[in-house]
Amino acid sequence: MDTAALDSPAGSSALFTDFYSLTMTQGYWKRNKNEQAVFEMFFRRLPFYGGYAIFAGLGTLLEKLKEFSFSESDIAYLKSLGMFEDSFTDYLKDFRFKGSLWAVDEGSLVFPHEPLIRVEGGLIECQLIEGMLLNVINFQSLIATKTCRVWLASGKGQVMEFGLRRAQGPDGAMSASRAAYIGGAMGTSNTLAGKVFGIPVMGTMAHSWVMSFPSEEEAFDAYAELYPDRTIFLIDTYDTLKSGIHSAIRAGEKLAEQGKNFGVRLDSGDIHYLSVEVRRLLDEAGFQNAAITVSNDLDESIIETLVKAGAPVNTWGVGTKMVTGDRDAAFTGVYKLAARCDTRGTMIPSMKFSDNPEKTTTPGVKQLWRITDSRGAAVADVLGIDAPDDSDKPANGGRYSFWHPSADYRHFAHVIEGGVEALLKKRLENGAVCAPLPSLAEIRIHAAQDLERFDSTYKRLLNPHGYKVSITEKLRKLKLDLMQSYLGDL
Repeated sequence: MDTAALDSPAGSSALFTDFYSLTMTQGYWKRNKNEQAVFEMFFRRLPFYGGYAIFAGLGTLLEKLKEFSFSESDIAYLKSLGMFEDSFTDYLKDFRFKGSLWAVDEGSLVFPHEPLIRVEGGLIECQLIEGMLLNVINFQSLIATKTCRVWLASGKGQVMEFGLRRAQGPDGAMSASRAAYIGGAMGTSNTLAGKVFGIPVMGTMAHSWVMSFPSEEEAFDAYAELYPDRTIFLIDTYDTLKSGIHSAIRAGEKLAEQGKNFGVRLDSGDIHYLSVEVRRLLDEAGFQNAAITVSNDLDESIIETLVKAGAPVNTWGVGTKMVTGDRDAAFTGVYKLAARCDTRGTMIPSMKFSDNPEKTTTPGVKQLWRITDSRGAAVADVLGIDAPDDSDKPANGGRYSFWHPSADYRHFAHVIEGGVEALLKKRLENGAVCAPLPSLAEIRIHAAQDLERFDSTYKRLLNPHGYKVSITEKLRKLKLDLMQSYLGDL
């Protein structure tokens, strides 16, 4: 099932955090500094020079938060470091996350500088979960985004995730299989992911199967005898056009006598040329329904090129470059303090300044709204102050000026003629799930549906159009006031 925790040391141990979170936590504890605080997770840059990202990993995160605690052996390890007082480690023995969490729907398209997750709770619990939260969301969002790019490049075709053997360890392989399914893969070669997450499992045969028999045809006949309803012949072990495809056709003729169909797979060579020739030979032999599967270090650019060239490919097997992120191997998600309670219990906005302007944060407890036009198409995402009276929420029919998150002169005026959807929704309250969680299959459907709300210019591989992410005038004023207050104190 989708919510099953991964069977690994990092599955539930609260030691799965950066060491500085623990040293800071001891400092907060010693100073009795555990006031209510608000943290937000957002990312700074779209991966793969793309125009969108897919938010993934929320289901895994919520499951891990339920179990996030220190075992007896965890406490013993902390004591062995000589950094922590016994009374503090005693405090950690009973630690559980009891805060609240808001998040965007998993599978949604998201963009830089937007709060994807908002965490509210004591300063200590909010700090301790930072490392685990970022680890889960960053990796799964990266892989879901990469897979979506591959899926769109294939013309929303059939994409199989084949990445287990090249993924970054067992946790990476499992997380990648889950995220790839959200992003559009129809199945996985990872059998354990099939069991844990309910993802369809699939595969063909390896070259070793073919090589273990005296001839290709004998290897194909043996496989067809075992799996007559799911037979795909790997035809490039020796020579695709001189032997492999002809052996497959002869084995396929025997299957046809039983009323069975078959397919072939290419795993090397010039995929375009070979797929055209293989299609021709299959059609001439009367096997117009025999499908062609291809693999061999594919990525979205190669697949898009093959599709545009008219390569007759039915299914794409994609592994390494999908489950590792390829050349863009990290999602730039960060987790920052947005507000904290003062000594009087009043929540005050917090803001990080930086010598790098892009690292300056947007202060306050915020909501994220998606503005759509009269057809339901996404126009812009807007950050504003999340007030109980919705005083900063844009309204349908209103005319607004929305500003760039950097709080500079860039802005655009817009009359809202469609919907205003609040994207941050409460998922945890007092540490417990407070709303039904969707299945992985439902998340996958949502991702595909959300893609349809965005113009194709945002989704193209080369030089995509930039989607507008803005802040309200009220939030811009808060940001500018805090900047001026800080600068005035220097």
